[in-house]
Amino acid sequence: MTDARHIEAQIYERLSKVIDPELGRSITDLGMIAAINAVGVTSQGDGDVPSYDVTVHVELTVEGCPLSQTITNQINGAIVSYPDAKLTPHIEVSSMSHDKLADLVAGLKAERKQNPFNKPGVKTRIFAIASGKGGVGKSSVSANLAATFAALGYDTAAIDADIYGFSLPKLFGVHTQPTNLNGMLMPVTAWGVKLISIGMFAGADRAILWRGPRLQRSLEQFLSDVWWGDPDVLLLDLAPGTGDMAISVAQALPNAELVVVTTPQPSASDVAVRSGLVALQVPMKVRGVVENMSWYEHKGERLEIFGAGGGRRVSDQLTETLGYDVPLLAQLPLDPDLREVGESGRPAVLNEDGALRSDVLGRTFRELAEGLLRSE
Repeated sequence: MTDARHIEAQIYERLSKVIDPELGRSITDLGMIAAINAVGVTSQGDGDVPSYDVTVHVELTVEGCPLSQTITNQINGAIVSYPDAKLTPHIEVSSMSHDKLADLVAGLKAERKQNPFNKPGVKTRIFAIASGKGGVGKSSVSANLAATFAALGYDTAAIDADIYGFSLPKLFGVHTQPTNLNGMLMPVTAWGVKLISIGMFAGADRAILWRGPRLQRSLEQFLSDVWWGDPDVLLLDLAPGTGDMAISVAQALPNAELVVVTTPQPSASDVAVRSGLVALQVPMKVRGVVENMSWYEHKGERLEIFGAGGGRRVSDQLTETLGYDVPLLAQLPLDPDLREVGESGRPAVLNEDGALRSDVLGRTFRELAEGLLRSE
């Protein structure tokens, strides 16, 4: 093997460690490296260190791939960090042919074939965030909890299963549509979380009046037609109440754990119990209760604007009725940041750089996330 061919083989091996951020697979396994050509050049002032121009022909899955720069940066890094020679990278980017892309997608679909989250041995922990009524901050809790998992280093995915009142795209600042690979969708990633929502698609601002089978099919498509990879955590932001989607989730994801969100006042907590009692009808464990808007901090004093005790009431009633411990997992303050920052497109639990806040709010969500993962 000539020195140039040896360099090409070594670079191919190094590129096998470069992972496509959407598909979660090596770019060599995905067939994205069409060719590598190394050509020796006259060294200039580098002593005995050999020098090569290395041209890498990259075929991306789709033209104008939004993460193409990320991939090319990783390829450049793999080349220039080669220890045994001075390599100058030249990256030539194109897109796969229709037939090659079709073969790739067919192979990926054949691996998965169906909903990947209800197979034996799946490692993904699934948490369905529910509430008895709207307006208790369920979507805010879902968004901030997902962002917390991601900030803690977990591969995190979230499905906006509230088809009528989708909120996650706005809370994560998402204004783009998922990439469509021949009928397989790539979730949009924001603040480290892989997301899908009906709100990402054209016409989603129109009223949606789906019921029964069509509503269930929307969840099946989110699970089966989106390439999720192998996330550590999957969160579902359910619609308020105990309707069709809650039952569909239980049927499609029997290993999901329900987290019930309520506010302190009886009018909310009494209704919240009903959402937890879905577990009596379907094989879904209620993991616990989160009480939102528990107090408002004003000049060092905690003002219980919405009363007190709602989360504990829900916890106690569900524990008694279901016959196992349903703990009160967290009490969250009424914090204007949750609304103001969230509406700006960044989960309020994160700093501007995406790191988890170190204040009371950040610590509370960290403890909530870690507590959920400790449970069995």
